[in-house]
Amino acid sequence: MFPREVEELIERITGVSEAVVVGVPDDEFGARLKAFVVHAPGVTNPTADDICQHVAANLARFKVPREVVFIDELPRNATGKVLRAQLT
Repeated sequence: MFPREVEELIERITGVSEAVVVGVPDDEFGARLKAFVVHAPGVTNPTADDICQHVAANLARFKVPREVVFIDELPRNATGKVLRAQLT
C-alpha cells in the first residue's frame, strides 16, 4: 500500500488540516485503506464522500480509502510523530 501518496492528496483538499492513511485487515481483499482526517477550522469541511471522490479522480481505484474517519486531532508522541498504531 502507498499511504503517503494518498495522505498528501487528501491534505490538498480545502477544509482538511491533516490526514493519516493506514492499512487495516479486510476479509475480502486481505487489507484496505482507512483514512483519519482532521478538519481545518473556519472553512467548509469536506464529507467522507467528497474525500473518496477526490482520491478516485486522481489515483488508482485500489488507493481509495474504504473508510474515512474524522477526528479532532491525530495522536502524537512527545516529539510530534503520529502514532499510527493507535489509529485502527
